[in-house]
Amino acid sequence: MSKRKKTYEDAMDELQLELAGLNRWLRRSGRRVLVIFEGRDAAGKGGTIKRITESMDTHNYRIVALSKPDETEATQWYFQRYVTHLPSAGELVLFDRSWYNRAVVEPAMGFCSDAEYEAFLTQVPVFEKLLTDDGIILLKYWLAVDQDKQEERFKDRAQDPLKRWKLSPVDIAARKKYKTIGQLRDTMIERTHAPTAPWFVVDFNDQKRGRVNLIRHLLEQVPRHDEKIPAVKLDKLKHKPRTENVTDKALWVPDTFDSLETQ
Repeated sequence: MSKRKKTYEDAMDELQLELAGLNRWLRRSGRRVLVIFEGRDAAGKGGTIKRITESMDTHNYRIVALSKPDETEATQWYFQRYVTHLPSAGELVLFDRSWYNRAVVEPAMGFCSDAEYEAFLTQVPVFEKLLTDDGIILLKYWLAVDQDKQEERFKDRAQDPLKRWKLSPVDIAARKKYKTIGQLRDTMIERTHAPTAPWFVVDFNDQKRGRVNLIRHLLEQVPRHDEKIPAVKLDKLKHKPRTENVTDKALWVPDTFDSLETQ
C-alpha cells in the first residue's frame, strides 16, 4: 500500500468512527440532518455517499436518488416528491442530486421553461427556511471538478463495463455544456445561499482528498456527535463451538471458490 493510500485509509478510519458516533447521537437526540450533494457528472457524489454510510446503522440513514418525474409527479408542486423523503426524528438523509436539478441540469438541457426556472429560484429560499425553522440541519455541497478531470472519469467509465451504467444519455449530452452549467451553478448559489442553508464548495479534482475534506466538514457542522461507542464484552461459550448442521431439506450452494485458483 502506498504512503498516500495509507494516509487516506487512516483518515477514513478515523472519520468512520466519528460518523458512527453521529449515527448514535442522531438516534439518541432525535435530531434530523439533510445533506444535499450536487455537482457535475462524475464529480464523486455517489462514492462520497458510500463512504459516509458504509459503517453506519442502516436503520438510521437513507439515500435518496430520484429519477425523472413520472406523469403524475410532473403535474404536482415541484417540491412535492422531495418532501416525502425528508428526514424523520433521528435520521440522516443524503440526497444524491436534489430539487436543485431545476437550477442547473433542467435549464441546461432545456427540460424546464424560463418561468419554471425563475419560480424555482424564488421559492427555494422560502422552502428551505421552512425546513430549517422546523429544526432540520440542512447542508448543501457542490463538488467541484475541472473539465480535464471530468473527461478522464468519463473515459474510465466508457472503457469499464462495470461503470458504463453511470453514463446516461443526459450525462453524455451535458459534456458539451461545461461552461453553461458553471454559469447556472453560480446563479444558483447566488440566489439560494442563506445563513441557515449555505452552500459549501469542495474541490473534488482529487476524489480521496475531497471525500476527507467534505466528511470532516460535515461532522463539524453538526452541534454534537461525540457519542462514545460502548465496548461489548462477550462471555465465553459454555460448550465447544458447534457445527452448522442444516436440515437436508435445504439445498447447499456449490463451493466453486477453489476453482478460481486454477483458472
